[in-house]
Amino acid sequence: MLQAGIIPVTPFQQNCTILFDPDTKEGVVVDPGGDVELILETVRENGLTLKAIWLTHGHIDHAGGAKEVKEALGLEIIGPHEDDLPLLQVIEDRGKAFNISGVRNVTPDRFLNDGDKVSFGVHEFEVFHCPGHSPGHVIFFNREQGFAHLGDVLFHGSIGRTDLPGGNHKQLLDSIRDKVLPLGDNVGFICGHGPGGQIGEERRTNPFLRGI
Repeated sequence: MLQAGIIPVTPFQQNCTILFDPDTKEGVVVDPGGDVELILETVRENGLTLKAIWLTHGHIDHAGGAKEVKEALGLEIIGPHEDDLPLLQVIEDRGKAFNISGVRNVTPDRFLNDGDKVSFGVHEFEVFHCPGHSPGHVIFFNREQGFAHLGDVLFHGSIGRTDLPGGNHKQLLDSIRDKVLPLGDNVGFICGHGPGGQIGEERRTNPFLRGI
């Protein structure tokens, strides 16, 4: 079984997520945005062996700590889509603007495209490019267990912001309609901020999805 642990990081309380196999203790960290020592301490305390860093997109609260985790654990950074490279290259400037120290610019070892697959152990995830919140945002979907990590595309009762550089409201709604909702109503998800949920519930009750 796939399991997930959430570590809220940065002043934005971003859901840094550790996906892991409880039997092998192997896993990946998704969106280590900051508070790196807390992330590393959690990994050590739970006896986990991380295999990679996966990024959903290039905003500071999701990618600001990726380079430090890479250097600490010798991991590859995988994702997001290359359209977010400009965001990844100004993380330090954004840190100064938000008075957040310790964040670093980063260039992934591998960018992701729509239709790619990533995995650790026996756990395989399909990659979907879902622009709108940011140009290069991707999501990760484990079809076998009906689970998705949606980053900042869709939240419980809300959707991602589109007033940030590179944001596009229509693109975001198109991504949700064409990529997220077709995953299935029974799919559970973790998102980048706040509680997760189930896609079917969002389809029925999320006010931002009316009419799409």
